[in-house]
Amino acid sequence: MGTLTTHVLDLSTGKPAHGLDIELFGLEDGEVSLKRATTNSDGRVDAPLLTSDTIAVGSYKLVFHAGAYLQRVHHIKAADLFLDEVPLVFRVFDAAQKYHVPLLLSPYGYSTYRGS
Repeated sequence: MGTLTTHVLDLSTGKPAHGLDIELFGLEDGEVSLKRATTNSDGRVDAPLLTSDTIAVGSYKLVFHAGAYLQRVHHIKAADLFLDEVPLVFRVFDAAQKYHVPLLLSPYGYSTYRGS
């Protein structure tokens, strides 16, 4: 049963990123908004972004709205933000598989990978 999940870790605090807004877009027929979520105290969203009923082969984009989180947690002024939105474009190539796309975030950089 395929799913799409994510979580966000703040590398500069060593803790999960709580209260970070995320948007998921499908990219097959233009950019179509599919879901919005906010990370919980564990840095995860409460439910999969895509489930076995909604996941399909195709291209997707996760947009992590990091700017508001970085302002709130790291006390960075809006004018001094380096990262505001972090867009990650990826492809689901087998809708029966589980896809986990985490974000490792700091005020001046980020990384991601396909997790399990």
